[in-house]
Amino acid sequence: MKLATYRSGGQNKIGLVNADGDLLFDLASASQRSGKQNPAFNSMLDLVDHGDAALDEASNLVDRYRKDQDLWSAVGESEILAPLPEPRQMRDGMSFPVHIVQGPIGHLKLKARLAGDTAELARLQAAPLPELPDVYRKQPIYYITNRFSVKGPNTTVKWPRYSQVMDYELEFGIVTRNRGANIPAAKARNHIFGYTIFNDFSARDAQRIEMEGRLGPAKGKSFDGGNVLGPWIVTPDEIGDPYKLKMEARVNGEVRSQGTSEGMLFSFEEIIAHITRDETLMPGEFIGCGTVGNGCGLELGWYLEHGDSIELEVENIGVLKNRVERQGV
Repeated sequence: MKLATYRSGGQNKIGLVNADGDLLFDLASASQRSGKQNPAFNSMLDLVDHGDAALDEASNLVDRYRKDQDLWSAVGESEILAPLPEPRQMRDGMSFPVHIVQGPIGHLKLKARLAGDTAELARLQAAPLPELPDVYRKQPIYYITNRFSVKGPNTTVKWPRYSQVMDYELEFGIVTRNRGANIPAAKARNHIFGYTIFNDFSARDAQRIEMEGRLGPAKGKSFDGGNVLGPWIVTPDEIGDPYKLKMEARVNGEVRSQGTSEGMLFSFEEIIAHITRDETLMPGEFIGCGTVGNGCGLELGWYLEHGDSIELEVENIGVLKNRVERQGV
């Protein structure tokens, strides 16, 4: 099941996306038509909170009112929002060894480029990559980001004025369900509501300074509209193996990054087990996998420009498309 949040008639609605990904079914209106309006269809958080019974009813409503054309609208003619416009919490991990190793080197290269230090840049480019630090194999590593700065597909991300170096990050992640604490990894799958794509837009020059202070990222990641989710949430039954999905990033139609979700140091189930050690996981949280290897300009030395269009595609989920613009240009 694919579930979207969209805007229609001045209201935010949730809809079930058809198999072809081109039509939206209005769940709240269908529920009202049935004579038993279900509050589970008021928002995506409400749907998450109501669990399997609400998902079953959503499926039944589509079957019952499939032929009612007024309950359907075209995806291409709708304003698709972030599927979870305001997560209850938002965490992003560091799961892929290639990115973990190459990211710090990318920051050093960026520093050398900004300083015009060609000798240091040449030295960094010639040096072999270091080994993966042991801490990343010992436990999941993640940070908490701004859950109020979420935007959805087809939005324009405004380049923060304090940054000169903008970047994309090719990621996907989970939306949680079922409140719980001290959840063993073997039971953590019951806490995964679905999967969506995440573009963790990053102000790299700001982030580099913060990371030198051994805390953050803060302003490197947290700016209005910089956390982009979408285009929808796909329930686990339609994902297949979440750890073997093809992933690709395109800028202005040109392939920049390719990878797969294979090779995460810790699965989402293991990450949930770690997060919930004496901490309660809430339904409606978002947990990102972290950037796939070579999944950002920081690793490639190839950053975004004003007006660039970025598409992130993850197999069995869809395509998340956005544009970046400098402010005042």
